[in-house]
Amino acid sequence: MSALLCLVAGALCFYVIVYYGVFRGARCSSSVKLNGKTAIVTGSNTGIGKAVALDLAKRGARVILACRNKDKAEAAAFDIRRESGNNQVVFMQLDLASFKSVRSFAETFLKTEPRLDILINNAGVMGPGHTEDGFGMAFGVNHLGHFLLTNLLLEQLQQCGPSRVVTVAALLHCFGSAHFPLLASKNDSVSAQSTWQNLQAYCNSKLCNVLFTRELANRLEGSSVTCYSLHPGVVSTELGRSMSLWQQLLLKPLAKLFFLDPEGGSQTILHCALQEGLQPLSGRYFSNCALQQVGAKGRDDALAKKLWERRQRQRQQLRRQASPDWDAAGKEGEAGGGERCTRYRQDVSVFQHAAARRQAACGWVICSAGRALQRITKPRLETKVLW
Repeated sequence: MSALLCLVAGALCFYVIVYYGVFRGARCSSSVKLNGKTAIVTGSNTGIGKAVALDLAKRGARVILACRNKDKAEAAAFDIRRESGNNQVVFMQLDLASFKSVRSFAETFLKTEPRLDILINNAGVMGPGHTEDGFGMAFGVNHLGHFLLTNLLLEQLQQCGPSRVVTVAALLHCFGSAHFPLLASKNDSVSAQSTWQNLQAYCNSKLCNVLFTRELANRLEGSSVTCYSLHPGVVSTELGRSMSLWQQLLLKPLAKLFFLDPEGGSQTILHCALQEGLQPLSGRYFSNCALQQVGAKGRDDALAKKLWERRQRQRQQLRRQASPDWDAAGKEGEAGGGERCTRYRQDVSVFQHAAARRQAACGWVICSAGRALQRITKPRLETKVLW
């Protein structure tokens, strides 16, 4: 009997040591208030995202819950408003598995919201399937959707600086790869349905998030926007909701015993979004509320630049497919002429109209129709990358 008690006591001690020494994370120490600030949190109807949104709301921010499921998001917004006492928590529809939805979200946001101070790219999935545009689900949602969203909102972030972009990666980025022959096609993440291949696609997406953050920081150097990627910890969330039933049953006991709860998993995100003095560390990777060394592939600036340029070319191809008259309209506009410029402006997206108006307000657009059009069709990639 005494041996059994010793065994139980030993197991309990081992659990406490492992949980508090390995799995339990640090806490965000920032006490900053966010009155008058606006934040977007993707995937904020549950899990880490909801915990982050709640904390930001308690600090006085206007929080946009950017989510796919309207019913769950509105319920989450109600919970957050009730718990925080902040009525400035609203839902906006965003499906990161659809480029059309991402553009629609950005268009709506830019029309209705005067500022953006914090963008938190949190949403993530791991499982089979494909996006509306034909990409692997994990890669399309975790990386491509956030890449597009960030670029569409980048000008607003610059105008409201100092501002921050926080992108959730994972420790598993170390096992990811950026295989460019695959990235060049719509099969850029593993399309098969096996658990291992779905996990590999997830790892690839998180490595690309680390590289995206690194290259974004290089392009924004000297601006008022800083960006960070992070590992939130091993967290018990709905990330594995696409797993099979037996996998979920196997994982659930481990999650209850060892994984962080969503509040604990939100701390490094909040640290990157709020902690003062992080500006010189733009582009870097954090874990446990501290700067961490990223994996070797995540430190490759040449790879990060190549990935960015590949994504830019893909965006242009998709854009031309969506609007066959794009190139012809651009050439017509560059030839000059008031009527041509006006007709071209009517053909471009609402987002570009908004961008042009904001540029004009800042004195960036020259009144000459031809030169103004050239500025709209050829934005400066080092500071404004539009999709």
